[in-house]
Amino acid sequence: MEIRRATTVGELVAAQHLYDNPARPEWAERFLAAPGHLMLIAYVEGAPAGFVSGIEMLHPDKGVEMCLYELSVDEPYRRRGIGRALTEALAGIARERGCYDMWVGVDTDNEPALATYRAAGARDEGHFAMLTWEFPDP
Repeated sequence: MEIRRATTVGELVAAQHLYDNPARPEWAERFLAAPGHLMLIAYVEGAPAGFVSGIEMLHPDKGVEMCLYELSVDEPYRRRGIGRALTEALAGIARERGCYDMWVGVDTDNEPALATYRAAGARDEGHFAMLTWEFPDP
């Protein structure tokens, strides 16, 4: 397995089988151009097998933290340490960039995700509620 940072639209589109929905090239381009946005892709035998995306968040009184936005590993490659390796790689980049922490929101009944994050060194901060505003397409 090799983990590389995605730097082209082609790399992001080639990994779209790992996303919830098909990639849109114009969004992939915006993602790559946005400061603090990054995606690491794990390759097995040259093919994308998993990814983790992160977003740096900056606040005037706290500094910079990394949000682990999404983690996905293709079904045939699960339970091989790829998710943990991707999470650890993102944490390493967060440290290099001077982030004071890294966090992720995860459903409390998502045992595979919880196990992956704990194996990569995360600790529980307790329960919280996530509220969402949905906006219709323009």
